[in-house]
Amino acid sequence: MTTAHESQPNHTPTLLSDRLTMWARSRDVGERAAVAALIHEGDVLSRGDVRDLLVVDSGRVASLDWPRFEGQYRTALVLDVSERAFLDLVVAVGFPRLVPLWQVENLGERRLAIVLRALAALAGCDTIAVGMRAW
Repeated sequence: MTTAHESQPNHTPTLLSDRLTMWARSRDVGERAAVAALIHEGDVLSRGDVRDLLVVDSGRVASLDWPRFEGQYRTALVLDVSERAFLDLVVAVGFPRLVPLWQVENLGERRLAIVLRALAALAGCDTIAVGMRAW
C-alpha cells in the first residue's frame, strides 16, 4: 500500500507547520528557533488572527513576515499576558529586538520551556536539557 506522499515524488507538504519548517531550513538560526517554538507551542499559531498577520502562505510555500508582525501585533491582536510575553520573546529570537526579560514570569511553565529551548538553539546549543532543576 502506498501513501499519498509516496505516490507523489514532488509532494508539497500540506500542513502549515511542515511548510514553515521547510522554509525555516534556509533561514538563520534565530528564525529556525522561533519557527520551532511557534510550532511546538501550537496555540498561538493556531489562531487565525495571528496567522493572518504573521504568515505569508501561497498554499505551496509558507513563510513568516517578521517585520509586518512585529510592527502590528501589539495593537492588532487581543492577547492575554502569557500570549503577549510568549510572542514578544519569540519575535525577539526570530527577528532580533530588545525585549524585557521580566516577561518570562508571565509565560507559565510550558511556554517558558519552549522559549528556553529557542534561546538555547539561538546560542547554537542543542545539548542543554530544559526540564526540572533543583536550586
